[in-house]
Amino acid sequence: MVDWGIRPASASDVEAVAELRAVVLRADLERLGRYDERRVRQRLRDGFDPEHTWVIEVDGAFAGCVALRPAEDAQWLEHFYLAPRLQRSGIGSDVLRGLLERCDGSGVPVRLNVLQGSPARRLYERHGFTAETQDPVDVFMVRYPAREVVSLTAVPPPGSRRIGESAPRAGGHESGPPS
Repeated sequence: MVDWGIRPASASDVEAVAELRAVVLRADLERLGRYDERRVRQRLRDGFDPEHTWVIEVDGAFAGCVALRPAEDAQWLEHFYLAPRLQRSGIGSDVLRGLLERCDGSGVPVRLNVLQGSPARRLYERHGFTAETQDPVDVFMVRYPAREVVSLTAVPPPGSRRIGESAPRAGGHESGPPS
């Protein structure tokens, strides 16, 4: 079992996140004729907000990130990237499940956009997202709050941590996304 945790992002995480974004999105952006190695990183730097971003760590090392940005009528799930070697390991599903449980508790929908043809769309659909609109590059999806909220105290699989649970890290303080 993989030992993973999640911690609040800081401004110093921006370059690691920008690099991971370039790696994770490269194949889809190339397929769509939109890959530019400088632009893919700069767009992340320009929109990075550590206040609403969390870093995923595996065995104490940077492995991914996710952001949940509040908006007027929804939460926007953004910058959800996991190192390719860890994709399809269940970590992404666990992180997403924890975020969605929190959003269900607040009663607001969650919105996101995913690149056309991206395998990530299947992950989002498994978690209840449906396509609302699309253009030649993006599919805009929404997930409305579940009617029955799952307990946030459910026991996670061995070796993993749910969002908001403590994990060892320098400084000894960790928190998950806001409720």
